[in-house]
Amino acid sequence: MNEAIRNLEPKRLWNNFADLNAVPRASKKEERVIEFMKNFGNKLGLETFEDEVRNVIIRKPATPGMENRKGIVLQSHIDMVHQKNNDTDFDFDTQGIEMYVDGDWVRANGTTLGADNGLGVATIMAILESDSIAHPAIDALFTIDEETGMTGAIGLKGGILQGEILLNLDTEEDDEIGVGCAGGVDVTATKSYSPIEVSSNSVAYKITVKGLRGGHSGMEIHLGLGNANKMMNRILTKTSNLMNITSLLGGSLRNAIPRESNAMVVVPNENEFLSGFEKIKSEIITEYNHLDKDITITAIKQDSLSETMMNQEDQNLFLKAVHGTHNGVFRMSPAIEDLVETSNNVAKISVTEGTITIECLTRSSVDSSKDNMVNTLKAVFELAGFSVNLAGDYPGWAPNMDSAILKVLDGLYEKLNGEKANVAACHAGLECGILGTNYPGMDMISFGPTIKGAHSPDERACISSTQKFWKFVLEILKEIPVK
Repeated sequence: MNEAIRNLEPKRLWNNFADLNAVPRASKKEERVIEFMKNFGNKLGLETFEDEVRNVIIRKPATPGMENRKGIVLQSHIDMVHQKNNDTDFDFDTQGIEMYVDGDWVRANGTTLGADNGLGVATIMAILESDSIAHPAIDALFTIDEETGMTGAIGLKGGILQGEILLNLDTEEDDEIGVGCAGGVDVTATKSYSPIEVSSNSVAYKITVKGLRGGHSGMEIHLGLGNANKMMNRILTKTSNLMNITSLLGGSLRNAIPRESNAMVVVPNENEFLSGFEKIKSEIITEYNHLDKDITITAIKQDSLSETMMNQEDQNLFLKAVHGTHNGVFRMSPAIEDLVETSNNVAKISVTEGTITIECLTRSSVDSSKDNMVNTLKAVFELAGFSVNLAGDYPGWAPNMDSAILKVLDGLYEKLNGEKANVAACHAGLECGILGTNYPGMDMISFGPTIKGAHSPDERACISSTQKFWKFVLEILKEIPVK
């Protein structure tokens, strides 16, 4: 299946991408891909090493005639989001990604593709192994754990990197030059409850919400896509006096808009429950028909009955808390047109064995607005008796419109494509802001090929855009300013 990918142009890039995608590389499970990257650098005879947190750095000297140019850092992250469709039989721990060509797109068979940020990694690999591409001295920085905490970027100490310019290859629109990004913080609310005994004359139902588009909680939060956790909560709220929750699991990763949610409930009166369920189901499907056309909401009777359930008082507080939790855009930027300034993603909710856990990711390009969003969430959770923990706080990346490397990319893009690039900040969390804390003098820029549907099984990479991006990269390397 992946052979068709290896025949795409530029072959050097796509072959490296296919090799990379054969290696399982979930965030926080990067052991195999770290060894893969180290073996790659060592086989080329290049200086290759890990830092304290297991980022991989590979150094390549300047090509002849380029020694007087400023050194650069080529940077991408080696972890990927592991997501699959509910009906896809796939083991991310043991299997490589199965890819196929669909017109001008490369897709994966029922899973995330890993183009985020695998195409950036493959691009750097292609440059490192080439003996014909002109370039200045390179520090290739492959960071770990970008998707679930950015701990690789956070843990990279000052003094390791030698370059003066950082090219981050993690932007997902080929006409965009990134000059800034949002910061973020993980917000987790937890609460215990005392389960009560289920009545023997009750009936069990499994409620399922699935088929949503999902996607990147930074890049696509402004689209108003359905959130399976919020939808499930509407269903449970509508039928709250007709059932009791025995367990619930919705969503998975903080940076993915949740596509699925499953709840087990017990029902004393089937007809009343199903009547209320069908009404709210119809309302939700009608509301989201234009955005999430494949949404499926079902209530299936179960053969077995749970022994315990959530009591009505705790259930009401839980449902009200989720109902009041903001999801989506909180504030648009007043300074940059069409830029989301602050948002929150209600990413994962679980109810099991007497514990409720609600996991959110709050993003903002303005620290004070991020604090406002966090305090809004805390107010709702704490009023409902939850404890709130904040973790993984990372800074945004403030735009520098006087950047020398920005001027290089801006001019080259127009020369190559006959039109101006979109110079913009994004709402996703790039590693540039974090890296800048320990390398404050480094000139940074972000760009990349067009990737759609990142963080979902609909992820796809544009072939013609990747070719356009590759040509852009080669020209940039030749135009790096002199020291």
